[in-house]
Amino acid sequence: MDDGGGSSLCFPNLNSSCRRLLLPSLKTALLYVLLAFVSLLTVILNLLVIISISHFRQLHTPTNALLLSLAGSDLVVGLLVMPMEGVRYLETCWLLGRLMCALTPFLSYCLLSGSLGHMVLISVDRYLAICQPLLYPSRVTLSRVVFLICLCWGCSALYNGCILMGHLQRPHRVHTCHGECVVVISHTSGTVDLFFSLVGPCSVMLGLYARVFVAAVSQVSRLQTVPSVPTVKRSEWKAARTLGIVIAVFLMCFCPYYYPSLAGEDTTTKLSYYAVLSWVMLLNSCMNPLIYALFYPWFRKTTRLIVTLKILQLGSINSDSFPG
Repeated sequence: MDDGGGSSLCFPNLNSSCRRLLLPSLKTALLYVLLAFVSLLTVILNLLVIISISHFRQLHTPTNALLLSLAGSDLVVGLLVMPMEGVRYLETCWLLGRLMCALTPFLSYCLLSGSLGHMVLISVDRYLAICQPLLYPSRVTLSRVVFLICLCWGCSALYNGCILMGHLQRPHRVHTCHGECVVVISHTSGTVDLFFSLVGPCSVMLGLYARVFVAAVSQVSRLQTVPSVPTVKRSEWKAARTLGIVIAVFLMCFCPYYYPSLAGEDTTTKLSYYAVLSWVMLLNSCMNPLIYALFYPWFRKTTRLIVTLKILQLGSINSDSFPG
């Protein structure tokens, strides 16, 4: 490889091959190391969340079921999506063939839509826990949440299958050369997607958390006037705060990805800029476990038990000493 950079063909034996942009060797090596580190960190952190919630019975709650499913989605992002997208942008060629060109965007969009759906469900969960605490235990059960999780993933697959129908049927229909993988959807589909993937869900999340904030202010006022009035459990407020941070970070990583669509920009002429926005969104999959580690004592404790292999001890599944 030319250390000074340059270009060559993605497939030298094909006259129809796209041209590959050659980065300096040192820069390419450093970027691959960074890609491997971020992907591995994302997988490990989300695996810790999955093992923690799955193993310890005390953590089998409706809210944690949502976090478990979200961690599974983030793990797949670190295991599959990050490496494939990293190779795509570093090599500036699509080397994985037509089938993967069709399936990779579909997988990425399904995970994105599914994660967004989980954020909406988390907002609803916190709204009911804070604003309707007496009805919450009867309305929000583990079986209902599991059903909603399955429904969320099913709707995500169906929705993205419809949006990407043309691409799934003919993934190379708009390609100008061999070694290119471009996703193009119609203006109508893009407008519909903008509403269902950004405007609608964000409005619901912000509206529900605004109600939670109002409920918090109202409860403080009631406590000052009538100290004996029934209040929401402190653990529910702490969970609302932590999950509010999760949602806020998700939106900060997610919204810039849709900025070009809102601004009417042509991303095909700014691939490096669009790649940065895509990676900001993907990095959110690594952020959630870090937020849990900062604000959830139970996650810090379960992580210590897993790392020290105490999780293998008989009876560890029934441990009930996790703080809220």
